[in-house]
Amino acid sequence: MPSPFPSLPPEQRGEVVVLDHSSSVLRDNPFNDPVRRDLFVYTPPGYQSSEVDYPAVMVLPGYTGTGEKLLARGFTDMSIGTRIDRLIAQGCPPFVAVMPDCMTSLGGSQYVDSPGLGNYASYLVDEILPTVDGVFRTTGKWGVTGHSSGGFGAIHLAMTHPGAFSAVASHAGDLGFDLAYLGDVPKAVGAVARAGGLEQFVDGFWARRSHSGEDIAALMLLCVCCAYLPDVDATPLPCRLPVDFETGAVDFEVLAALSHMDPIVRLDDPGQREGLEMLDLLFIDAGRFDEYNLQIAARRFVAKLKTMGVPHVYEEFDGGHRGMAWRYGVSLAMIAEALRP
Repeated sequence: MPSPFPSLPPEQRGEVVVLDHSSSVLRDNPFNDPVRRDLFVYTPPGYQSSEVDYPAVMVLPGYTGTGEKLLARGFTDMSIGTRIDRLIAQGCPPFVAVMPDCMTSLGGSQYVDSPGLGNYASYLVDEILPTVDGVFRTTGKWGVTGHSSGGFGAIHLAMTHPGAFSAVASHAGDLGFDLAYLGDVPKAVGAVARAGGLEQFVDGFWARRSHSGEDIAALMLLCVCCAYLPDVDATPLPCRLPVDFETGAVDFEVLAALSHMDPIVRLDDPGQREGLEMLDLLFIDAGRFDEYNLQIAARRFVAKLKTMGVPHVYEEFDGGHRGMAWRYGVSLAMIAEALRP
């Protein structure tokens, strides 16, 4: 934050447009979450008066986040729109930015296709990209950046939809699942026990007035299980679970099975690795003091990328997992340069 008043004068600001989009691929999702969602699109200064085509960048928020939240101005942080305004004013190539809503009843989607949550990867690639390209003047070249779960989502989309994106950035993205999710298991057991059981925890979550850190940890563990280990015949959630919430007994086989979606593991698959090899830019970063050990996971990922000869850029910075929205300024500038017509 340069000051408590980060916004530029109106003539130097872009415009945020809200599209009302109804999804086909999200129909019949297991939680009956809405298929009609707001899609927030930022157009750069001068867009309305020019005939120029612009590259586009999708911004994926972390777990519990939405595109709408990215546009909020906080006391010590600026909105993503203001951040882009300032980048462009400093000479960054202008671009269109897209902030989707991939919220679910479990607090997020991990941006994957899963019968346990819904088809959120297809929603973004097969519906949102062509919708934006059809409504706005774009070059057809796309980048994607995200933080935490959004950072995982950015890498996941590149691996599973080769060619859809030309530039990818992951800020402290979920990697190294063997460490990243392990710490949430005892927190989840405690939160579920206080609610009176798993079904009561899930059914009553949105009725409670406040939620503890353990509540959020529990919901996230359930979310990633539905995303990565779906089982449509299981109850009360359509997924396999790594712990018995009544006894606290950990099922390490299920916990290990989560890693089949870990990008570190998936690099061994030439078909998925190809999606990263095709990129004009692959940017990864993490704070040195990340509370979820994601800096350790990022180092493992980068070491494997280096061994396999996958071009990338890696940075570590002084900071933790939270309060790193300023890093979007780094990735967006790099992506805009990589997508420059």
